[in-house]
Amino acid sequence: MIRPSPVVPTIPLDRDGVHHGHLRLPYSRDDSAWGSVMIPICVVRNGSGPTALLTGANHGDEYEGPLALFELARTLDPKQVSGSVVIVPAMNFPAFEAGTRTSPIDKGNMNRSFPGMPDGTVTQKIADYFQRELLPRAEIVLDFHSGGKTLDFLPFCAAHRLPDDAMSKRAFAAVEAFGAPWSMKMTEIDAVGMYDTAAEEMGKVFITTELGGGGTSRAETVRIARRGAANLLKHAEILRGPVEAAPTRWLDMPDGCFSFAEDSGMIEPAVDLGEPIAEGDVLARIWPTGRTGQPPREIRARISGLLIARHFPGLVKAGDCVAVVGCLAE
Repeated sequence: MIRPSPVVPTIPLDRDGVHHGHLRLPYSRDDSAWGSVMIPICVVRNGSGPTALLTGANHGDEYEGPLALFELARTLDPKQVSGSVVIVPAMNFPAFEAGTRTSPIDKGNMNRSFPGMPDGTVTQKIADYFQRELLPRAEIVLDFHSGGKTLDFLPFCAAHRLPDDAMSKRAFAAVEAFGAPWSMKMTEIDAVGMYDTAAEEMGKVFITTELGGGGTSRAETVRIARRGAANLLKHAEILRGPVEAAPTRWLDMPDGCFSFAEDSGMIEPAVDLGEPIAEGDVLARIWPTGRTGQPPREIRARISGLLIARHFPGLVKAGDCVAVVGCLAE
């Protein structure tokens, strides 16, 4: 027998109007014996129609999503809505409060914790609630990401290539409607346990973003996030009005796109984001820092294309992803 979720919404999820509240998860700890994790949530509903689930801070050090979604929750007019919009600006709220990728409570990576467990860690309990309660309600899901403190990206919206061609087509149409400067047919290093995978296996239209990084946001990337969220709701015919057309260029992530460090040290970028790169060109150099007189290790591109992501901090550890090369889609 599957245990019920311990997460309790403090607002109705199926009632017309605008409702601001929390997902309350009991969490007993040293400073609060009967305490709770309080995850902000907003539901805007007006009559019948599709449901969109919009989430940010799946990783707690990524800020375009929360900035776009706190604003959307404040301003979305239910009279302009047909259906429902469920907004969770900071999905992994403990990580968001701490400014870290993973939860400070249990070190849980929300985006590797699905389907979750109702009697697991705090992160697993939150994932379980999304898996069993929120995802089934939605027809379309947008999960905002950026590079956090360790990566920086060209700003793109993305969907995965799926075995079901019709589902891929619907997802890529949603990506194009989002209207980021770049649109990606995305490849993951490891899709096990991802929120993306959970939604796609339920047959949901799922799109995501990588809008920058460095553990902060930029005015440009926040504008992209806010416009994109509104465009997606209009594309889904939940929000009235035309999609705000924006030019986008499509990218692929073919085999060989990822490059990883084999040594620790200080990283010297040889190419900036968006610049073209040819197979064999130097992407970055890693300088040993333990003594002088040592040459750097060069990291060379395995494919030709353009640089779409790079390691952000100045120091790198062996095993870190240092660069991603994308190719213009045909």
